[in-house]
Amino acid sequence: MDKLFIKGVLEKVSQGEVSVDEAMGRLQHLPYKDLHFAKIDHHRCLRSGFPEVIFCQGKTREQVASIFGHLASASDSSPVLATRAAPEVYREVVNSLPEAEYFELARCIVHRFPPEPLRDGTVLVISAGTADLKVAEEAAVCCRAMGNKTERLYDVGVAGIHRLLDNQVQIRGADIIIVVAGMEGALASVVGGLTDKPLIAVPTSVGYGASFGGLAALLAMLNSCSAGVGVVNIDNGFGAAALANSINRLKNRPAGD
Repeated sequence: MDKLFIKGVLEKVSQGEVSVDEAMGRLQHLPYKDLHFAKIDHHRCLRSGFPEVIFCQGKTREQVASIFGHLASASDSSPVLATRAAPEVYREVVNSLPEAEYFELARCIVHRFPPEPLRDGTVLVISAGTADLKVAEEAAVCCRAMGNKTERLYDVGVAGIHRLLDNQVQIRGADIIIVVAGMEGALASVVGGLTDKPLIAVPTSVGYGASFGGLAALLAMLNSCSAGVGVVNIDNGFGAAALANSINRLKNRPAGD
């Protein structure tokens, strides 16, 4: 539930389309809705700029569908996003919300994408290899659901660095860059040396034995010799998208706000 929704309800009251009691009914769940197994935070958008996101892992299909339905009904316009969703979870959700879309590679369910980007600024998601695409797509889909113009540049890892260098125009044109890489995680340092834009590095758990499930890439990114590289947790495409969205919102904030 966001400011636009609240403003819309108040406008309907002033125009006589909705009674005060009806308006109170729509707004009464602003703090949170208690479903016993979950407390849905309807104030999240007001505080952090995007509604509560459903992390599906560890929840039953029925629980996810219930939460998803309540979030969808709380606003006529806000997107609803669920991450780490298996196909069977989507099938449960789509029974009651046929408009919901499923992105299998990203493992995301989205209801009501913004019809167009909500703000200026392009987020470019770069992946080192095809094996990193699950995490890269999670970042890209979440960025788009949050209202950001999103571009992709995939399979340009340092093992064939000419592929990356051939795309410097696209890299320079981005406002925020998310770099997703496993193995030794070197791509973030290389891209960091090619741009003056905010760079968010995402280590993935892709790699041979000594990669230690992504720990090698995480440490390499944390120790990057390129200045100003920010790092999120292993395989955390959603976290990278949330950070990119926050940066882009600041970029678009009116002067003095």
